[in-house]
Amino acid sequence: MSDGDLFRLYSQRILALAADIPHSDPLPAPDATAKKRAPLCGSTVEVALTVENGRITGYSQTVRACALGQASAAIFGHNIIGRSREEVQALRDALARMLAGQGPVPTAPFAEYEILQAAQDYPNRHGSILLAPDATLLAFDQI
Repeated sequence: MSDGDLFRLYSQRILALAADIPHSDPLPAPDATAKKRAPLCGSTVEVALTVENGRITGYSQTVRACALGQASAAIFGHNIIGRSREEVQALRDALARMLAGQGPVPTAPFAEYEILQAAQDYPNRHGSILLAPDATLLAFDQI
């Protein structure tokens, strides 16, 4: 990876997001928890949810990931409260298509994922970027 590629991939905005991950305090009584790991890089995200009427009312996340995984978890965390499982699945699918170069940036409220388009050329990073939605879907499936 050249210096120019690294600069493009790890932009100031991505690094700022990585430093501002919301919902890091544990939930006192979650309805479900789930942990996902990206096998290529070893990044992990563990989430806890409370759900009412099919919508997330409480969310916490423990993120041990590269800057891209952290930035993704920050974008996800800033927008996850009030979302249904169907909305999380739609986001996850749209994000995977965007990373594969097969679709547009996810729509609002997750349009900030546009910042991670630079990762399209680095498939070994895609798993880390998808960890927060993947873990959330896994947690939803336990409810």
